[in-house]
Amino acid sequence: MTPELSSTAPKSCEGCQIRHRAVCSRCDDAELTQLDAIKYYRSFEAGQTLIWAGDDMDFVGSVVNGIATLTQTMEDGRTQMVGLLLPSDFVGRPGRNAAPYDVIAKTDVVMCCFRKKPFETMMVDTPHIAQRLLEMTLDELDAAREWMLVLGRKTAREKIASLLSIIARRNATLKLMPLNGAVSFELPLTREAMADYLGLTLETVSRQMSALKKAGVIQIENKRHITVPDMDALMEEAGDDGDGGLLV
Repeated sequence: MTPELSSTAPKSCEGCQIRHRAVCSRCDDAELTQLDAIKYYRSFEAGQTLIWAGDDMDFVGSVVNGIATLTQTMEDGRTQMVGLLLPSDFVGRPGRNAAPYDVIAKTDVVMCCFRKKPFETMMVDTPHIAQRLLEMTLDELDAAREWMLVLGRKTAREKIASLLSIIARRNATLKLMPLNGAVSFELPLTREAMADYLGLTLETVSRQMSALKKAGVIQIENKRHITVPDMDALMEEAGDDGDGGLLV
């Protein structure tokens, strides 16, 4: 299915929920006007492929709403989910033509896209855009290194708690909510997707989610609505301290 121009996009940059975290976060009004001239929004339905590995990309952009996965496929057809794209995460690499991974929408996704060549030109003319993208890329590298620890050394319960803490902290950051109170969010991944990403079985994910609920670390309503009464308790379950850990 061809992705359609989005009808659920923000009405303006000022009203965009990712404005303070995105690659354009330091742009002034004149620079936002320049970006607006090369910008368009696209919507993708859950399960739809945004980008196929190896495809030539004529755009870069940011996830505005929803969540997508980065997936790599081996020659024998086996696949591995290697990353998550949450709101404000950047998609595509200036200076690189081909996409290295499949990007697949796990929920309905809205993307703010920039035509690639004009964006690359603007990066040269507007250094703080390039600086912000570098910061985001280094943050992504730090998160990937931390995730190696999660997958390689943590217990199943710690893996589940780590993933929930990532989503909870990002949701709170986007909404400018403090982390010293209860944090609520809609879990964007199915139990099956969580199992795939964490290298666990579906049964283990369900069992550990139930255990965290029984212990009062999380509250679950309608299978997807999660409330974390105390973020410190969740971070302790994840085996992390409270300094930000996997999310910056």
